[in-house]
Amino acid sequence: VQLQASGGGLVQAGGSLRLSCAASGGTFSGYIMGWFRQLPGKERELAARINWSDGRTYYADSVEDRFTISRDNAKNTVYLQMNSLKPEDTAVYFCAAHAMYVSVWTSWGRGTLVTVSS
Repeated sequence: VQLQASGGGLVQAGGSLRLSCAASGGTFSGYIMGWFRQLPGKERELAARINWSDGRTYYADSVEDRFTISRDNAKNTVYLQMNSLKPEDTAVYFCAAHAMYVSVWTSWGRGTLVTVSS
């Protein structure tokens, strides 16, 4: 499975960005897709994930009600819509994937930098 993330950039606080993660190299109905982020000086953390087959989602407390993860089956793409961005959302964002029958994230895309200015 190959993942290609895009959509990062510079935005003012309160603004919005949408990240995209194009997936290839397999069929994804049996996969969990996620967006992680790594804040400066911090460990990588899971921001959101989605079950590709049924669309069930999970959000970290820090992003719930502001971020929305979704997938487009026709385009094999997962999105992270980020609204009401805060300076503390500044991070490198990574998309990742794993098959449902494993508990380790096995595929990673290159990170995309999101910078939120105050």
